[in-house]
Amino acid sequence: MNVLNRRDLLRICTGGCVAAACHPWLEAIAQQHHSSTTSPRFLLGACDWSLGKRHDPAAFSVAREIGLDGVEVSFGEPGGPNDLRDARILATYQQMARDNQQRIASLAMGLLNQVPYASDPRTEPWVREAVEVMPRVGVRVCLLAFFGKGDIQGDREKQDEVIRRLKRVAPRAEQLDVVLGIESWMNADEHLRMIHAVGSPSVRVYYDVANMTERGYDVPGEIRRLGTEYICQFHMKENDQLLGRGKVDFQRVKEAIEDIGYTGWLILEGATVSGRSLVDCYRENRRFLRELLDIG
Repeated sequence: MNVLNRRDLLRICTGGCVAAACHPWLEAIAQQHHSSTTSPRFLLGACDWSLGKRHDPAAFSVAREIGLDGVEVSFGEPGGPNDLRDARILATYQQMARDNQQRIASLAMGLLNQVPYASDPRTEPWVREAVEVMPRVGVRVCLLAFFGKGDIQGDREKQDEVIRRLKRVAPRAEQLDVVLGIESWMNADEHLRMIHAVGSPSVRVYYDVANMTERGYDVPGEIRRLGTEYICQFHMKENDQLLGRGKVDFQRVKEAIEDIGYTGWLILEGATVSGRSLVDCYRENRRFLRELLDIG
C-alpha cells in the first residue's frame, strides 16, 4: 500500500467493486488489504535521482539489483526527458517496472526546487498534469518539493500563495483519490497551518527525517503529532552517511512510525559514502531498514 489510514481503508472497503472498477489501481490496494496477513507492513523504495537515474526507467534495474521494492519516479516539465505525460513513455516505465519485478512507488516534482510553485505560473498546470497522470501510473502520492529557489519556510506570503494554488487543484486530486505531499524545511506548525487552510485530505506532508533532523526539530514528536492523517510518505535519508551512522535517530523514528500505525512506502534518499559504490551503499541501507523494522 502507498498510504492507507483508517479513513482510506473504510472508503476502499465500502466502495467495493465500484471503486475498483473506476480506479484499477485501487483494486490492487484492496487486494493487498484482503491479504494483509501476508503483506509486508513496509515497502522499501528509492528516489530515481538517488539511484543516479533521474528521468530514466533504468532506475528499476538498479533498484532490483539492490533488492528494493520500487522507485520514486521524477515528474518533470512538459517535453522534458521521459515525460510521463506521454502515454508511450509511461508504458515504457510500467514495462520496465514489471520486467524488473519493481513497482512505481510515487511521483516527485523535484523541479519545483528550481521553478518555484509559489511564484512561477508554469507550475500550476504542471501540478494539475501530475494529478491526472497519477492514476494512470498506478500511484497515490506525488511529492511537491519546496527547497532551493522554491523554499517557503518562514515566508507567510509565499505560503499563502501556495495555499491558493493548492486549493485550486485539490478538488481534482480528491476526485481521483490521490495525494500531493509537501516536502519542505517547515516545521509541523507551519505544515499544519497550510494543510488546514487548504482544507483537503488530498494535501499532506511528505516527511523527510534527515531534513527535519538538520533543522533541529523533534522528529519523533512531529511524526506522532502529524500522524497518518497528515503524513503521506517518508524519505528515509542521511547526508553523507549510511543509514544508522549519521545524525538521524532511526530507533526513535521507528518507534514513532509504529506508534502512528503507518504502513506503506519508505523511500531511501541520499545515504551514500565515498569509497563505496551506490549499489553497495544502498544494499547496506536496505539491510539496516529491514533489520530495524523487522521486515521478514
